[in-house]
Amino acid sequence: MQNNDDLTVKATALTIFICILFGANPVAIKFSLTGLGAFTAVGIRFTIAAVVIFIWARVKNIPLKLTQKQLGQMVILAAIFVVQFSCFYIGLGKTTASHGALIANVLPFIVLVMAHFFIPGDSISLKKGLGITLGFIGVMFLFFDEQDMTGDLKKGDLIILAAVFMWSSSVIFVKRIISKYNVVQITIFPMIFGIPFFFLGGFLWDDQMIRMINPTIIKAMLYQSIVTASFGFIAWNSLLQKFGATALHSFIFIMPLAGVLFGVLLLRETITTHLVTSIIFIVSGVIIVNLRRKKHPVSVH
Repeated sequence: MQNNDDLTVKATALTIFICILFGANPVAIKFSLTGLGAFTAVGIRFTIAAVVIFIWARVKNIPLKLTQKQLGQMVILAAIFVVQFSCFYIGLGKTTASHGALIANVLPFIVLVMAHFFIPGDSISLKKGLGITLGFIGVMFLFFDEQDMTGDLKKGDLIILAAVFMWSSSVIFVKRIISKYNVVQITIFPMIFGIPFFFLGGFLWDDQMIRMINPTIIKAMLYQSIVTASFGFIAWNSLLQKFGATALHSFIFIMPLAGVLFGVLLLRETITTHLVTSIIFIVSGVIIVNLRRKKHPVSVH
């Protein structure tokens, strides 16, 4: 693995591009929800993604077989996965893509707090504490945003925040067990185990599983399934294996910025003072948390 200073121009460009793609995902979800129920949309997304990743794993000869213990762990991870994405899609159906993108990017802050208590040796430093504080202040500004007076937006924000808490729990759980898996196993099996429950949820709770299908909805579903859940995963983990998390995480502040930008441009969402303030706090927090002091070589006399 190369270090942070070895990130090439090509790798840097690819990392920025992937962050933009991930940031735009809430906008694609909003488009898909115009014609699909929330549970149905997430079920279709991960059905396509699981098929694409499975084919890629076969081509690359990546082993997928699980032990009995791993199977039990994947069932737990799948249960979290189902609740997490169900909440995320339901929440986005009630709030804006801009709010969804910003709240989703509170994930690293919640993970840091949880890791402090559940991952030995992973404590919160002063720098991390400052970043976490800024991030949560940014979220608080979203809840005082007055662009929707009905309260449905705030309800959607709360549901997405619940999804991010579940997502953070998943990250902590994965950190504890990841050494026993390859990255494809840890990604594809929660999808495979979760898909039947998404469609069951769609049958039971979506007002209509499929209200309409048009080219926009099809493109939005392919974007979520192939561009982010499949290509995004493969490209991100390939970079992660080569350059490490430190190099890549230096760019994740791009995700909330991209989410808000695409929400405004493609969905005509309103830019409010609260939204701008939230962006400033959350992006600043992400940058501070991921700021690394450059190590200077020790001179030998």
